[in-house]
Amino acid sequence: MLDELSVANLGIIDTARVGFMPGMVVVSGETGAGKTLMLGALRLLAGAPARSALIGPHGKEARVEGRFFLDGEELVLARSIHPGGSRAYLDGRMVPARALAERLDGVVEIVGQHDPIAITRPRAVRALIDLQLESDRVVAGYAEAWRALREVEALRTELGGDMRALEREMDLLAYQVGEIDRADFNPGEDMALELEARRLGNAEEVADLLAEAHRDLGIARDRVGPVVDAARRVRDLDPSRGGLTELVEALDATLTDTLSVTREAWEGTEPDPEALARANQRLNLLGDLRRKYGSDIEEIHSFRHRAATRLAKIAGLIERASRLDGEHAAATGHLLEAGRELRVARRDSATRISESACRHLRELGFGDPLVRVEIGEAEPRPFGADTVELLFASDSRLIPGPVGKVASGGELSRLVLALRLASGTGAARIVAFDEIDSGVGGTTALAMGAKLARLSEDRQILCVSHLPQVAAFADSHIVVEREGPRACVRVVEEDARLRELSRMLSGLADSERGHHHARELRSLAMARRAPLPTG
Repeated sequence: MLDELSVANLGIIDTARVGFMPGMVVVSGETGAGKTLMLGALRLLAGAPARSALIGPHGKEARVEGRFFLDGEELVLARSIHPGGSRAYLDGRMVPARALAERLDGVVEIVGQHDPIAITRPRAVRALIDLQLESDRVVAGYAEAWRALREVEALRTELGGDMRALEREMDLLAYQVGEIDRADFNPGEDMALELEARRLGNAEEVADLLAEAHRDLGIARDRVGPVVDAARRVRDLDPSRGGLTELVEALDATLTDTLSVTREAWEGTEPDPEALARANQRLNLLGDLRRKYGSDIEEIHSFRHRAATRLAKIAGLIERASRLDGEHAAATGHLLEAGRELRVARRDSATRISESACRHLRELGFGDPLVRVEIGEAEPRPFGADTVELLFASDSRLIPGPVGKVASGGELSRLVLALRLASGTGAARIVAFDEIDSGVGGTTALAMGAKLARLSEDRQILCVSHLPQVAAFADSHIVVEREGPRACVRVVEEDARLRELSRMLSGLADSERGHHHARELRSLAMARRAPLPTG
């Protein structure tokens, strides 16, 4: 059950923290007071999209927190909304909003204000029918058959009937892949080629410079010999000058070694026109590939990978082309068979739902209603190969017609409740109804209140309502009141509850006669509460 709900700056609700009791909980208030925001908070906790328009004027963000007890486990969910988006939290951990939806899936069911309008549309009726299918296998089987047919059709579209165009593209791709493969460039080879071409191109000038350096070093070596002899004589005459002699001798040794190295470098440097021509030819080839396929070797290789992938795909397409007609025929046949199986399953489900809905409608004040879902055959579409139409008559002696044309607003509200219960809404442990009693009044409203109260015997029912006949059945009552730009939320009991029922009855919260009628209505509601019928 939902144990507590905390709301901050959600629409006109500044701050509110409300505890929820088991059973049937009614939320009421004047029109525009913000009572629907309480179920809006529950929708947010169930993973609904968070719109920045929900942020109220009392802060920069809105925040909703809810504490649930599910199978003895305490669970705390939260959502915050700010102008740039929203955040979701599960037991204090930040999670995607879908994680909240997954956690409350099958636990919370919300029946909205607009469900009476939606139920007139085939899509909504089909969704209810699918909730009661005996097996999900038929839905999954149809979805897979639809996907397989679309895949074959996509291949046919890609082929486009112009095999020659594909073959021309294949020839071009094969040439491009072959050209890159024949060049056989390795990563980093472009830099190595540029250095090699530069070295070979400057070989003659380098040789001349080395020869000149060798000659000058030889002259220097010859001139340093007398200096060495003089230094040695100085050392012999004055031993304290030995350091100078060592420096001169080291200079002589360095010149000798350098002379040898420059000679080897000079003799090893010879122009190689053929090697230079080969390097320039390879650089020209690389430049040609760069102009066609990419600015460097890595981009050229990337182009080659894409071209080879596309080449393989076209080869596969051409190879499959001869088989596609047969594959398309087989996939179409499979889809038609899957559609037939799904249609039969939906008809069975529709029959069960219709019968159950009629039982619920009789408990909601109809004498002998008729509900029928007609499912016909149609061209395959993503959701099935059928048409769905909901037919309704308030009495079996009347000719049933499309529900959107023959049902009044009050009848639509009761029909939505009956269909929701018949299709499995009752399986949820927390069921919230957002003004589902719109267009209902009098005795019918009492019947609806009694139905909701009996439902709450084995689950928690939350009901936003404007009808005192429904509110009188509640186990607990929450009132939303507006004062200027702010709305406050409080749980009312005893006299305060009678005061709210009096307001709902006559618009006069402090009327003595209104209080008397409120007590009478409350007593009548308690007397009519009974165990929920089986079946």
